[in-house]
Order: sequence, then C-alpha cells, then structure tokens
Amino acid sequence: MEIARVVTGMLSENCYIVSDNNECLVIDPGDNFDLIEKEIGSKKVLKVLITHHHFDHVGALDDIINKYKVDVIDYSYNKSNYEISNFKFDIIRNPGHTSDSISFYFKEDKVLFTGDFLFKGSIGRTDLPTGNEQDMYSSIKLIKKYPGDIKIYPGHGDSSTLEYEFKNNYYFNI
Repeated sequence: MEIARVVTGMLSENCYIVSDNNECLVIDPGDNFDLIEKEIGSKKVLKVLITHHHFDHVGALDDIINKYKVDVIDYSYNKSNYEISNFKFDIIRNPGHTSDSISFYFKEDKVLFTGDFLFKGSIGRTDLPTGNEQDMYSSIKLIKKYPGDIKIYPGHGDSSTLEYEFKNNYYFNI
C-alpha cells in the first residue's frame, strides 16, 4: 500500500490517496480538486472515505464523485469491516470532535487515518457544533486499546504513531 498526502485548502487539510497497483481510495478530499486529481493520475478510484463532514474535509467531494462516479463511505454506514479490492479496513467510531467522526484502520498495514480526532501531540477541538468533550475522552480511552506501532495519518499536520501519542500527547495522560 502506498500513501500520498495532498495538503489542501486554507486550513492545510490532509487529503490522502491510498494506492495499491493501479487502484486507489481517496480519504478526505478537502479542497483543490486539481491537486487531488493530479495525484490520482491514471489510477482507478474505488471509493471516497470521509472521516467527518467539516467543510475543510469535503470541499472537493462532489468533484471526486462526479468525475470518478464513486460511492462515499462515512459514519452513516453500519458496517465496520470492509474489503474493497486489495484494501481491507475497519471503521472505528470516535466521536468527540464531531458526532460523525470516524477513523479508518488498515490493520494489515498498521495504518490509521484519524481525521480531526487525533493529531500529532494533540486532539481535535470539541467546542464546534456536535463536538463533545465526554465523547472525546471515551474515544481516547477506546484508541488506547490498539497497538502502539500503528502509524497515524491525521487530518492536519504530520503523521505520528500511537506509541508516540501514548507517551507524549497530554490528552492521553489525563
């Protein structure tokens, strides 16, 4: 699995193109459709994955859907395990930043796309509409049960590992 990051929009949101062979998934197409399209290149887009529906994570969503004729996987799906071509992943529900916040966990690759739930050294805000501090603490408690060697790819900023967050993220130690 190859992971390409495209930084989009005025809030520098991370859109990810996850590829295997000549197929890909698009995670959180925030804005700048032209940059995302360029990174996709000739790959076949299989699905779009949305960690939550804030504007900075879905700005180019309609463009992706219209161009590639693909479906969206987001919080509204009741299923928790997916196998799409060579991609196998689980949905982890982690409300707190928003009520619709989810992460995509590719267990075999030890990779977790966290949206605005978890950043390197921090967590997402809980003071925006549908955010909830208690839900965030419950989500943090849940993610602590996962192995530390998982690499996290957040919605903004640099990647990290769960182990780094367990040791260094203030919110994991309160």
